[in-house]
Amino acid sequence: MFDRDKWQEIFSTIRKNKTRTILTGFSVATGIFMLIFLLGAGRGLRNGMTSVFAQDATNSMQIYGGRTTKAYKGTPEGKRIQMVNDDFLNLKKSIQKIDAISAMSYIPGAETISYKNNFGNFNVSPVHDTYKEIKNFEIVKGRFLNQNDLDEHRKVVAIQDEVKKVLFPKETALNKFININDIKFKVVGVFHQQSFDENSRDIYIPITVAQKIFNNNDHIRRISFTLNNVSVEESKNIERQITYKMAARHNFSKEDKNALWIQNNIENSQTFAGLFSAIEMFVWIIGIFTIVLGVIGVFNIMMIVVKERTKEIGVRKAIGASPRSVVGLILMEAIFITAASGYVGLIAGVGLLEAINQFDIIEKVYAPAAIYFLNPQVDLGIAVGATIVLVITGALAGFFPARKAAAIRPIEALRDE
Repeated sequence: MFDRDKWQEIFSTIRKNKTRTILTGFSVATGIFMLIFLLGAGRGLRNGMTSVFAQDATNSMQIYGGRTTKAYKGTPEGKRIQMVNDDFLNLKKSIQKIDAISAMSYIPGAETISYKNNFGNFNVSPVHDTYKEIKNFEIVKGRFLNQNDLDEHRKVVAIQDEVKKVLFPKETALNKFININDIKFKVVGVFHQQSFDENSRDIYIPITVAQKIFNNNDHIRRISFTLNNVSVEESKNIERQITYKMAARHNFSKEDKNALWIQNNIENSQTFAGLFSAIEMFVWIIGIFTIVLGVIGVFNIMMIVVKERTKEIGVRKAIGASPRSVVGLILMEAIFITAASGYVGLIAGVGLLEAINQFDIIEKVYAPAAIYFLNPQVDLGIAVGATIVLVITGALAGFFPARKAAAIRPIEALRDE
């Protein structure tokens, strides 16, 4: 039941001690603000890193040739390990649980691409048709490369939408012919993918065509594949299996860590998941610690209130006020200060996160870092729950001073100076 007299007393007490109340409320509001903002920032960092690493399937692995760091059975130190088509075919047949596999070759020299009077330097990557299952991108128009393109050595390309904007700013790109190092390729598809930066503008062509007309060899720069339903430990075993096979084929020591580099996204995704869980735990510890300091401030101010109002409380009890009513008055004041301050901190934290989302503050301040910080937000349930916990702890902070006030004997209180 709403007790108007009690609330008038509470507001009267607050007005008499504005500075003290504001400082106490500020400490509480700062605690909840920091918790909300840090949780949101942690989520934004997680979202950004997840977006970056989602460009490759989380169940994928990539193999790159390196250089030997030790001599082994006639192979000198410093030899470059050059992967070839046979490596791709051997791994495709021998590695179990492979879902999709694709090799990537390269085009030597400048990659000057043009259409009519429009031109630019883009990343041209010769791949297999299965590459679309390994690299996470969306076909916007047309199609990706297919097996017939590879078998028949068709000069076709799939271009990123950012490339389309440069080469075909005012017309459709499908079925048009672009020049790649003075050789015409037909555009069969346009795709969209999340990019690290503005220089990440990709064009994919059949690997068989690139090896035939550009390289005139069977060299491979990278082999990528996805694995079907494997654990981290299984992926490590596959990693060792690949190392042993490649070491035998290219005659380098299987203990030479630099001869072959394998990127295990299955292991990496688990590592990053653990890292961000640790970051969130750290944020909770910092936020809770700050909130506890604010609650201690509420406890101290309520103890001071009880001390200052000892005589008043004694008079109340002398004229018939029950201990319960005294406890209720002190608790109401503690809960009000805590709840009001917590609400202000909650609104400020959520408001700042929303402002970052709406106005792209991070991107404007430091654009290169923006991709690593995406959509910072905090779960509303967590925000409300944290505020409720804050109110409960505020009530506990007021309970002990209230109990002390209720225990005051009227005769002792009236003697208090």
